[in-house]
Amino acid sequence: MTARYFTVDVGPLRHALLAYATWGQLNATGDNAVLLPSYFTGTHENYVALIGPGMALDPDRYFIIAPNLFGNGISTSPSHGVAWSPLSIEDNVHAQHELLRHLGVRRVALAAGWSIGAMQALHWAMMYPAEIGSVVAVCGSAFCWPINAAFLEGITPILKAVAPIDERLALGLFGRAYCSWAYSAEFFRTNLYRMLGFANLEALFNQWEGDHQQHRSADLLAVLHSWTGTAREPTLARSGLSRISARCFVMPCYSDSYFTVQDAVFEAGAIPNAVLRPITSPYGHCAGAPGRFDVESAQIETTFAEALSVATTATGRT
Repeated sequence: MTARYFTVDVGPLRHALLAYATWGQLNATGDNAVLLPSYFTGTHENYVALIGPGMALDPDRYFIIAPNLFGNGISTSPSHGVAWSPLSIEDNVHAQHELLRHLGVRRVALAAGWSIGAMQALHWAMMYPAEIGSVVAVCGSAFCWPINAAFLEGITPILKAVAPIDERLALGLFGRAYCSWAYSAEFFRTNLYRMLGFANLEALFNQWEGDHQQHRSADLLAVLHSWTGTAREPTLARSGLSRISARCFVMPCYSDSYFTVQDAVFEAGAIPNAVLRPITSPYGHCAGAPGRFDVESAQIETTFAEALSVATTATGRT
């Protein structure tokens, strides 16, 4: 799916390019939109597995938009040689809002995503509550809570210290460290990586090394800045979450070490119309990866369908 580009002023950046892809057509009332913001190291292409005829995200029924985070290497990023200035998640959501207005979208039936894709979806619901019908937040939270921040603080120095000396080595080491938190204790204890086609643990780490070496350290640091910039004191976070009027389905994974169930429980308790629907899986944070695991994907698909049913019923559509 080839990206298109929308020019927008965002934060301190002038004429930034927001890359996005779409599926389906916008209806006459402009309210059949589904928004899928990208996640860390991901692009619009990673959501393709969720979209198709007969699926909850059916392009014959919905206008699906997948925007790319600034800094992810497709939208305007440090690696493009621009004079980069740090951007927040709020900056990203504001630019996405400008894009949707440009496309003629009046209301988003569903904002959904995995990881910091979920973070953006929840920020949409806080920033533009009247324009969001439902949210599905998969293995992600609205805010960067202390355990999440501690994890990122532990691995970010790899990029900052090693990349100026050896970019490829830095990206590989970062990928290995990231992998060690991505799955669960059960996953490693029972050698479940073999079910994914890896002969041993080193083969799994090698795959994560290679995947991260396709990126640029400056881009990863840019997105990490946006991610960690959402850290909030609980009272302030609760105030923001209380503004959400959308029906929110909060889907943490019990074994996720990045975005924990405990933090999801706190956030769901602060959202007036939230449903907490945890995923039981040995795959940790990766349980929510789009289309990666059949059982977990089926649960997410069912929730998408329910969220869209709630949203379309609320607007009088069938």
